[in-house]
Amino acid sequence: MTARPARTAGFPARLGGESGSVRPADADVLRPQRPLREAAREAARRQPPTGLGLDSEAVRRRMVQRLRGLGVTHEAVLAAMGAVPRHQFVDTALATQAYEDTSLPIGHGQTISKPVVVARMLQLLCERPGAASLRPLGRVLEIGTGCGYQAALLARLAQRVVSIERVQGLHLKAREHLDAVGARDVRLVFGDGRLGHAPLAPYDTVISAAGGEDIPEVWFEQLAPQGRLVAPMHSAAHGGQVLVVVDRDDQGLRRAIHGGVHFVPLANGVA
Repeated sequence: MTARPARTAGFPARLGGESGSVRPADADVLRPQRPLREAAREAARRQPPTGLGLDSEAVRRRMVQRLRGLGVTHEAVLAAMGAVPRHQFVDTALATQAYEDTSLPIGHGQTISKPVVVARMLQLLCERPGAASLRPLGRVLEIGTGCGYQAALLARLAQRVVSIERVQGLHLKAREHLDAVGARDVRLVFGDGRLGHAPLAPYDTVISAAGGEDIPEVWFEQLAPQGRLVAPMHSAAHGGQVLVVVDRDDQGLRRAIHGGVHFVPLANGVA
């Protein structure tokens, strides 16, 4: 007596079709596991950032073209924006949005600013009177390191960058990001940005990524002669935050307002 083939546990003897019909041997079958070679190819395609194409210069070049269309014209700023890989400063899940003109969360209740906002602030700084063409920002103090993206841009435009962050988690994350893109010449300080950083003052440039009711007086004290400060500040007259530009010249401090903005509040102490 010929033995009948054993049925595979969990699977029917017949798949689909009319009652009593059997599918051909070469028909598609269920594969609980893909062949190893195919799985390896798929895994390789998923490896960031090449799997997303975000390491391509063309992606950043398109962002730069959009910035030109939005009024950013300073060539050194545009070159920096085109060189720094923004996707390496955001969470992997948000990497595909890195080159859109949008702000993105970076954790701890903070965000990375829109590229156009960052570029316009950098352009205002680079256009200060007497700015050198090679490294127009000179010695820079940045208030609010965040994820480190703006610090990486500043490093391409300055002789020296000191960046202060009050949230320790962001301070540590920024160091990882900056090391990953090779921007190791940025000095990061964990501390209260409202106090500035007196040991390395004065600064030719001061830029803040947070805004309060007014600009701390100590920032002006640490601003060098012929220096420029750009920071958001609340304005009751404008019904919200505005971007304030302050120049220190031979006559003292001169303020100008450059439109409405929306930044996180400038907080005291460290977290």
